[in-house]
Amino acid sequence: MIEITPSITLDESEIEEHFIRAPGPGGQKVNKTESAVQLRFDARSSPAISETVFARLKTLAGRRMTKDGIIVITANRFRSQDGNREDALERLTSLIRQATITPRRRRATKPSKAARQRRLDGKRQRAGIKQGRRKVGRNDLD
Repeated sequence: MIEITPSITLDESEIEEHFIRAPGPGGQKVNKTESAVQLRFDARSSPAISETVFARLKTLAGRRMTKDGIIVITANRFRSQDGNREDALERLTSLIRQATITPRRRRATKPSKAARQRRLDGKRQRAGIKQGRRKVGRNDLD
């Protein structure tokens, strides 16, 4: 069992791992070792994740989530399978942990009368500065 939060735990059978060849440097055995990890987690059908958490997870995951609700994380930061496996699992848990946090509701506010007046005064002052930079025309000399 993988503990994400005290209320959410994932079963290890829900997570599918595939090892693929990693791009980048690696020396002579680069073409024969599969050190990168592609981790797949079906978030839509997971019993541990509620609908509200899934909705937030969908927006947070972005392109990493397929249309079917499967999160795909590819890790190739390290040269070893174990390092990449831990990295991918940590990224998945932090993504789900972030989705469990409910955002605060925005309280509608409006600027005070004094703030609106300050804004308009600043606009008038700026307009006066710009007006002083204009070229002097024949009508302005009279």
